[in-house]
Amino acid sequence: MIERKVQTKGRIGAFWVVHNTYFGQFEGLEDNLKVYHSVFVEKLRKNNVDVVDFGMVDCSERSYEVLREMKAANLDVVFCNMITYATSSTFAPIMRDINLPVVLVALQPRDHLDYSKANTFMQLENDNICSVPEFTGVAVRLGKKVNDVIIGTLYGDAEAEKELAEWCSIANVLHSLKGARMGLMGHTMEAMYDMHADPTAVSAAFGLHVPLLEVDDVIALHDTVTEDEIQAKLKVIDEEFEMPEPKSDPVTMKLTDEDKYQAAKSAVALDKLVEKYNLTGLAYYYEGLEDGKHREVSSTFIVGNSILNAQGVPMCGEFDIKTCIAMLIMDRLGIGGSFAEFHPFDFEAGCILVGHDGPHHLAIAEGKPVLRSLKKYHGKPGHGASVEFKLKEGPITMLGITQTADGKFKFVIGEGQSQHGPIPPTGNTNTRGVFQPDVKTFIKKWVMEGPTHHYALGLGHKAETIKKIADVLGIEAVIVK
Repeated sequence: MIERKVQTKGRIGAFWVVHNTYFGQFEGLEDNLKVYHSVFVEKLRKNNVDVVDFGMVDCSERSYEVLREMKAANLDVVFCNMITYATSSTFAPIMRDINLPVVLVALQPRDHLDYSKANTFMQLENDNICSVPEFTGVAVRLGKKVNDVIIGTLYGDAEAEKELAEWCSIANVLHSLKGARMGLMGHTMEAMYDMHADPTAVSAAFGLHVPLLEVDDVIALHDTVTEDEIQAKLKVIDEEFEMPEPKSDPVTMKLTDEDKYQAAKSAVALDKLVEKYNLTGLAYYYEGLEDGKHREVSSTFIVGNSILNAQGVPMCGEFDIKTCIAMLIMDRLGIGGSFAEFHPFDFEAGCILVGHDGPHHLAIAEGKPVLRSLKKYHGKPGHGASVEFKLKEGPITMLGITQTADGKFKFVIGEGQSQHGPIPPTGNTNTRGVFQPDVKTFIKKWVMEGPTHHYALGLGHKAETIKKIADVLGIEAVIVK
């Protein structure tokens, strides 16, 4: 019953380059190259992106024209299709001024020439790599960087298709960051120095806006929630969650009707908050007076936030906007993005528990997530419904965003495995994380990079893709190994 609120599509610019002298020399070459370019563009369109095809660039004059068109097209990534040899004058004006990630693509139609019938026409049809060094060399002289070169064949090349798909997913991330509204509500949890972040620095680094909200903003909406809206949300909760009897932890008990009702009401209020303030995501923390309205509302967001995470709206506790951005990046890559930290080692099994008391990304849960009533939130005021699950078994990626002494942001990235096995029934998410070369060595390397104690946790191995996103944003990134 949980449907995504957000369907983000990056905008890709594509053009093909050629040395125009060839067309007067070799009849039929232009028509063939147009077909090859159309095949390439269709490959891009299969990757959930909008593609703007700027066509052929065969001279410097056309390059300047395309540059103006590109600047008006709100693009996120540019692909230069190296369809045959071309002089770098077809590329240099665009490379100098576009200020977007640029990927050169050299996919030749044949995997080899038919040497018994080879001729100059056939060579030119497959000369995709010829001017790549000229283009990368000129980029360096312009003080610019070609972000990637994809080399292979136009047909039946799974590795090349994977690389194209990766850059399309990066475009989706960049499109989501551009102009995103990542709200902050409340304040940092007292004494958590690593949570502090300057909203202006966040805007400068990621190209987004940070609306500053009051808890009263959501309370005002909470007071408008109708009984019909609550009942509709309760149906979603009943469908998507299990509510078992408690196990070994005396802090937990079977979800009470009162806690479920309050979680549903707060979830509706959060939906209204996201809509009213056009939020891409939200990081929050607030305590309030005991038995006060502020605590009643702000301490019962976990269920609603977990649903919103699965709908593509990252919601993050403890006022941690840096991790909220990491969760957004993971969500737009299609790998989830739960709010997480390190929990106890299991030295016997060679793993460590990774999770948090919420919120979580329900789309990456192993089976149905569990709701339990907590008599108290450990380390925080309040009580109520809490979400418990483990991630699907298999490869996982962690992304922590921290800051260095000079205030600059830094990505700390790691990969591991979600292992089969039990988790503690504490009403918190936990996954059994296994890392190489061994869990203790990996965790020591991780903490020595100076991360925050939170990170986003997702499925699959995507460290290299996330590193490329950091490179595009001009942010330092370290892959812990």
